[in-house]
Amino acid sequence: MTQLTPAVALVSGGLDSLVSAALAREAGHPLLALSIDYNQRHQVELAAARRIAHALGAARHVVLPIDLSAFGGSALTDRDIDVPKDGVDGTIPVTYVPARNTIFLSLALGWAEAAGARDIYLGVNALDYSGYPDCRPEFIAAYERLAELATKAGVEGQPFRFQAPLQHMTKADIVREGARLGLDMGMSWSCYDPAPGGLHCGRCDSCRLRHKGFVEAGVPDPTGYAVTPPVD
Repeated sequence: MTQLTPAVALVSGGLDSLVSAALAREAGHPLLALSIDYNQRHQVELAAARRIAHALGAARHVVLPIDLSAFGGSALTDRDIDVPKDGVDGTIPVTYVPARNTIFLSLALGWAEAAGARDIYLGVNALDYSGYPDCRPEFIAAYERLAELATKAGVEGQPFRFQAPLQHMTKADIVREGARLGLDMGMSWSCYDPAPGGLHCGRCDSCRLRHKGFVEAGVPDPTGYAVTPPVD
C-alpha cells in the first residue's frame, strides 16, 4: 500500500484539535503537528499540545513562537481585558484574536509546502462555537483558493487540501468521535482563563462548550473544573 503524504495538523492542545489530528492519523497520514505559542494567557494549552503530539505519534512537533500580544486586541493576548464568564450570547466575544486562524493557516501552509504535505488539518467548528468568523466554512474555502494562488505548489497544479473534519459537528458529536477513536480526551485543554491548581475555570465560553459536549454525548467528562460549568 502506498503511504500517504504527510499532513500538517494544527494542534492547539484543545479538544477539537486533538480529534482533528487523530482523524489525520486515522486517514493514514504521517503527522506533522504545529502548535503556535502566541503568548496566549492560557499557556498551559501548549503543554497539552505536547502531550497530544506525543500520544498521536507525530513524526515531528513544532511549537512556533509568534507574539500576538504585541498587537493585543483580545482577552487572550491582553491581560488587561477580562475573559468573559457569562456564556455565549451570539456576538463575537473579546476572546476573538484578530485574524488568528488566517495567521495560523499561513504558517501551516508554509510548513506543508516545505515538507511536501498536501493536507492541512484544523479543528475549526461552526456549530457549537463562540462565533469566531475564521471558523466558518466560507473562510476555509476561501483560504484553500488563496493557497492555490499564493504558492509554487499551487500554481504548478499541486493544490493543498484544508481538512476541517469537525466543521459541521456539534461539540457532542466531537466528543463521541473522540470516544470512537479511543482518545484520552482528558489530556486536552480548553479553558481560556486557567484556575489555580491546574483546573479549568468552568465559567468561560470554552469551558461551557466543552462540558456541554460531554453531557450531551453521554460521555463522562474527565476535565477538572474549579466550578462545574452550567449546561444551558
